[in-house]
Amino acid sequence: MTAETKTGTETARTTSCCGGGACGTGSADVQIGGVTTVYQVTGMTCGHCEGAVSSEISGLPGVVSVKAVASTGQLTVISEAPLDDAMVREAVDEAGYELVGQV
Repeated sequence: MTAETKTGTETARTTSCCGGGACGTGSADVQIGGVTTVYQVTGMTCGHCEGAVSSEISGLPGVVSVKAVASTGQLTVISEAPLDDAMVREAVDEAGYELVGQV
């Protein structure tokens, strides 16, 4: 079960297998004041690809969280401030993939 809330500059996301997290396997991620940007990346086909892209993007200044999904080609980045597209493009290129642009 996943619930996501976005209000102004606040994003809260809670994921739990039992709805309330009572079993201890659920997780909650809360980002307040961050910027969420979703990019489209071509060439990712597996978990290794996701890790390579995530690793490069995580090294950019101000990046708080990264999630790459090979099946959709989407890269979700939470950062302290908007990122320079050229920096993101260079990092994705360094990982061996191509940044198409923002979704």
